[in-house]
Amino acid sequence: MSLKIRMARAGTKKRPFYHIVVADSRAPRDGRYIERLGFFSPLTPKDQQEHRLKLDLEKVKAWIAKGAQPSDRVLRFLDEAGIMKRPARSNPEKAKPKKKAQERAAAAAAAAGGEAAAS
Repeated sequence: MSLKIRMARAGTKKRPFYHIVVADSRAPRDGRYIERLGFFSPLTPKDQQEHRLKLDLEKVKAWIAKGAQPSDRVLRFLDEAGIMKRPARSNPEKAKPKKKAQERAAAAAAAAGGEAAAS
């Protein structure tokens, strides 16, 4: 059984609120979980940190020791708390323009170059 530390959505429509839980990776997002570790309220202002994010760090450390893997968003929270290090991500190939965008840029450059020559 692979365990994940992830967020389960709660709250009403257009008012998100997330519980940070330990769950089996096969369980539904808002379904069954093993233990609740904290909460995250994205609509709360960032200056009210105690009402925006709360984690029971001792429980988190215990579950990580048991093999639970945090999701990407939870890993960001743990990196801020100093529990785990989030690796830097860099994929410069993904940021490059694709074929059609390169063709449009070349056509625009040719059009701009033709106008400059005509003036």
